[in-house]
Amino acid sequence: MAADPVQAVDLAQLPIPQLYHLKTQFEDEERVLTQSLASLKSVQSRFLESKESVAKLSKKDVEKDIMVPLTSSMYVPGRLASNSQVLIDIGTGYHVKMSASDANGYFDRITEYITKKMEVVQKNLIEKDKLREVTSEILQLKIQAQQSQAQQQSSQAQQQQAATSS
Repeated sequence: MAADPVQAVDLAQLPIPQLYHLKTQFEDEERVLTQSLASLKSVQSRFLESKESVAKLSKKDVEKDIMVPLTSSMYVPGRLASNSQVLIDIGTGYHVKMSASDANGYFDRITEYITKKMEVVQKNLIEKDKLREVTSEILQLKIQAQQSQAQQQSSQAQQQQAATSS
């Protein structure tokens, strides 16, 4: 099944209500892309933080007392059993036991993947911003032209009324 071909639309030919709707649509799409970019940055920073934690872990002594976080503000005492094996949360409740070096490789790959996705979202965001700006400029020009035309018609009507009353 072939995809529908994309058709170019001359924005200057669209009426004001359609231009306004299009501008609003671009603003909404920009908002969604901005939120997506922020979410990706947050996920990326969590993976980078995890990679740093694995690096720190490999430098710690085995059987050393540590504080284990249960939540972001609650810790319990623990003892480091191994600094060569880690348990990685790979999503949807699945965990994988792997070596510290394998964990570093995993975090590198996932961070690279997220970075590429962020670049795509950023590119789309820039494109939507340009489209919104062009649409806004055309919309302003059309509104100004419409106001100018209304003023001319009003002054012509006043002149005709003045000519007929004299």
